[in-house]
Amino acid sequence: MLEMRPDCERCGTDLPAEASGAFICSFECTYCADCADALDDLCPNCGGELMDRPTRAKDLQEKYPPSTTRKFKG
Repeated sequence: MLEMRPDCERCGTDLPAEASGAFICSFECTYCADCADALDDLCPNCGGELMDRPTRAKDLQEKYPPSTTRKFKG
């Protein structure tokens, strides 16, 4: 199951699990659409391809909660 990180690692933008617009690599590094575009869809941490992250339905988040640990170091 995906961790569903709550923010962009590069700019800190909130990325709710139920919303589209997040991009991840195979290690689940997470970026907003603007940062993924600026990074040419390549993860700066591992060099992997950034892909659209699927959404998690709001009604499943209680049973399968998304992560609350923010990765942005600002």
